[in-house]
Amino acid sequence: MIDAEPDGLSPEDYATLCGFLRERTGLSFTEAKRYFVDRRVAARMRSVGAADLTVYMNLLRFQASGEELQRLVNLMTVNETYFFRETYQLDCLVNSVLDELVRGRPAGSRLRIWSAGCASGEEPYSIAIMLLERWGRVDDYEIELLASDIDSAVLERAREGVYDERALQGLPAHLRVKYFQPLRGADEDGGPRWRIMEELRESVDFSLVNIADPRQVRAFRGIDVIFCRNLLIYFDDLGRREAAAMFHDALAPGGFICLGHSESMSRMSSLFIPRRFPDAILYQKPDGGTP
Repeated sequence: MIDAEPDGLSPEDYATLCGFLRERTGLSFTEAKRYFVDRRVAARMRSVGAADLTVYMNLLRFQASGEELQRLVNLMTVNETYFFRETYQLDCLVNSVLDELVRGRPAGSRLRIWSAGCASGEEPYSIAIMLLERWGRVDDYEIELLASDIDSAVLERAREGVYDERALQGLPAHLRVKYFQPLRGADEDGGPRWRIMEELRESVDFSLVNIADPRQVRAFRGIDVIFCRNLLIYFDDLGRREAAAMFHDALAPGGFICLGHSESMSRMSSLFIPRRFPDAILYQKPDGGTP
């Protein structure tokens, strides 16, 4: 058993670890995140019995299963979210964007929506509820809801679909009654727990995806709308430009991407056209025609 290092990683070790994580995941950790990183790495090193960072880095680099890297990544990611977060973009989706996308498309054709960085599932399930509640043409099209995250633990929670009071705080009461079932037993804080209905759990295709790895995002093509909110803030400038190029490739011509309220595609890439709708500003992949 190894004792925690009171002073954390040396500057050289910190730079080595952060460079490795940046290369493998796109996540960028500055000096300001040192305390956050030190504590989590020290915990993992104790858990696997690594005597120093060199030993631990060898495990991260060469373990065939990649299990330890996944465990470290799970600790390094932040998954703070809740239902109906930044609702104005969901309003924009059902009030403007979807009608524009299906214009000229025959009934029965496919619409693909991808929640990238979906954490524990609140965002893709919120999209599903909005489509059912607010988009009158929801039954006219084959809608495919894709959701991905780099954190395997939160994806399991997303598939399970169990949430506490905090996650549901932004959800109107009538929608809670309609789409959630109260569960027996309390959460860790003694509050109630709710499970989203089975039909909605089955409506979302969750998958483990590292958006910094081109091989893993190759399957995401012909996407009509991408939600990637409050994820790229954890990338550096180069990582954001690379992610923007990847999203551009994944989108169908004329497709849209939604970013978080503090993010701007114009500061990352010139590949997209800003589109101002009554509810929100989204970014569109040009299709060669007039928007």
